[in-house]
Amino acid sequence: MYASYGSPEVMPLVKLVDVNRLPEGTACEVRIDDRVVAVSHVRGKFYAMEGKCPHNGGPLGLGGLHGHQLVCPWHAWEFDCRTGACYFNETSLRTYPVRMAGGAVWADLDA
Repeated sequence: MYASYGSPEVMPLVKLVDVNRLPEGTACEVRIDDRVVAVSHVRGKFYAMEGKCPHNGGPLGLGGLHGHQLVCPWHAWEFDCRTGACYFNETSLRTYPVRMAGGAVWADLDA
């Protein structure tokens, strides 16, 4: 998926995905210029974090989502989609604040 820029409410926000395109319990990958963002939908809330696994660059948005645990499809590194924290070592990924507007998920990638 490719994102679009400019929110109806706040210009720094970037549209990541339409809400109806990301069912409950799933994740997706969104590419914005040279960035990759993993977007997760868990228990009615949406989360966004860096989308490349720090282990070997795996595509986190294409991994399995088990509750709040997003698993890299390449080597099974596990990250909390709310905090970006790795479940088994000190590694942590950047998370982005998200907002719902106009039926879409928007994020501030500069926060």
